[in-house]
Amino acid sequence: MSLASEKTSFPTRRETAERNRGKILQAAQTAFAEPDGDVSMAEIARRAGVGMATLYRNFPGRLELLEGLYVEEVNALCDAAASGDIATPGAALTSWLRQLIAFVPSKRLIVSELLEHTDAGNPILRNNRARVLAAGRPLLDAAQQADEVRDDLTLEQIFAMFAAIAKISGDPGFLEPIFQTTLDGLRPPAGHGRSERLRISRGEL
Repeated sequence: MSLASEKTSFPTRRETAERNRGKILQAAQTAFAEPDGDVSMAEIARRAGVGMATLYRNFPGRLELLEGLYVEEVNALCDAAASGDIATPGAALTSWLRQLIAFVPSKRLIVSELLEHTDAGNPILRNNRARVLAAGRPLLDAAQQADEVRDDLTLEQIFAMFAAIAKISGDPGFLEPIFQTTLDGLRPPAGHGRSERLRISRGEL
C-alpha cells in the first residue's frame, strides 16, 4: 500500500472538545462523591488531565460546571429509567431507585452549592427535577398496577424520603440498611394491594 493511499485518523476538534468535556465532568463527579474531596476548579482540572484554559473553555465558571454536572447526572437517571430490561415492574422501579439513591449524596452537595450561586427558581434545577419525575413516574405506575408497590405513595413522596435519609451522617455501610428498609416499605401490606381491594369491593373476598 502506498503512503498516498494510507489514511491516518486524527480526532476532530469537536471530538477532542467532547472528550475533554467528558473527562472534566467525570473528574468533577468523582470529586463531589468524596465526602472530603477537593472540588476546586484547579483540582478538577488536575484530575481530568486538562489545563485550566481547557477547563474554562468548557465551563466558564464554577456555576456552569455545577449545572453541567447536574444535567449529566439527570441524563443518566433518565436513560436508566428507559432501559426496560428488568424482569418485573417492581424490580425495575427498585433498580432505578437504587441508582437514584447512589446519586443523592453527591446531588445534595451539587444542589446546595448551586443554590449558593442562584436560587430554587433556577430553571436548570426546576426543569431537570421535572425530567427525573417524568422519567420515573411510568416505572412507579407500572409497579403499582402490578401490586408490587403500595399505591398510596407518589414519586414526590418517595423522593422526599430518600432526600431525608441522605441527610443522615454515616458511611455507605451505615446507610445501606436504612435505604433497604425504605425500599422494603414500598411493598403493599399483605391483603392491601390494588387487586385485593378491587376483589373486596366486588364481594369476591
